Amino acid sequence: MSPPSDLVEAQRVALVDLRRQQLHWHSFRLQFPEMIQRQAVTMFLALFALAHLQVVPSQIVYISGTLTGNAVVNVGSNTSVVGIAGSLLSGIGLRILNSENVIVRNVRIAKVLADTGDAIGIQSSSKVWVDHTELSSDLDHDKDYYDGLLDITHGSNAITVTYTILSNSWKGSTVGHSDANGDEDKAFTVSYGLNHRAHLNNRVPTVRFGTVHIFNNYFLDNNDGCNVRNGAQVLLENNVWEGCLVAVFPTNGGQAVLRGNDYGAATPTTTTTGTFVVAPYNFTLLPTSQVKAVVLANAGQKLTC
Repeated sequence: MSPPSDLVEAQRVALVDLRRQQLHWHSFRLQFPEMIQRQAVTMFLALFALAHLQVVPSQIVYISGTLTGNAVVNVGSNTSVVGIAGSLLSGIGLRILNSENVIVRNVRIAKVLADTGDAIGIQSSSKVWVDHTELSSDLDHDKDYYDGLLDITHGSNAITVTYTILSNSWKGSTVGHSDANGDEDKAFTVSYGLNHRAHLNNRVPTVRFGTVHIFNNYFLDNNDGCNVRNGAQVLLENNVWEGCLVAVFPTNGGQAVLRGNDYGAATPTTTTTGTFVVAPYNFTLLPTSQVKAVVLANAGQKLTC
């Protein structure tokens, strides 16, 4: 299938962009050898959503326009899903299962029903980057009408979430789906950087087991905070909370290192200091005073591809 003419330039830009990116948790770049060497293939995601098929690996898949349905699309290894500006998946979620080398970028997803799945679910996967996405549901329905916006489960590792908006949901983002899955979930390595979390009831985020870095995030008007539990090691630095009831609280042996944060009126519950004190990768840490403005200006579906 030949790409529409207005996407040709977007493909070229995306290929260059994907080649130069370096993600957290890696001392190397994400590798897409087949995808970079081949011409990018543009597909209409609706074909996969309607048929509930596996996305063909080693592709750049573009989302264009508004696609409405009630399905989850499986994203295979060596695949990048890129949203064209203004695109929307309504009721359609993405599942990254047993995959590696995956990018989800500039994608907007809304109102995926709980019976369908999460807006984005990452399970048993590695080397995944979620960037400039917008994930939402609503607070008008019962708390179980929708599921999580971004759930990372089953020992997924080397997961990075940047410049992403999670909003208007009973359930935000969780790392680890069960208190009883520690043997597998100790493998978690996750970074949340420069994200906007607003109007969430809980899972802001919830972290079970594993190692998680949360930096330069802006939290607004949430009813819950970061729940560090079940032996998780979490480093939170230079984040901002505004209008939130809770900032950080530990349960069941979770430990955190808190550094340079602005909690507003949401003083964190005293927590046992953890052992994860320095992120094992190079990154730029913004001063806390700049976080709100930078996140509001850049997070979400704001890329021009």
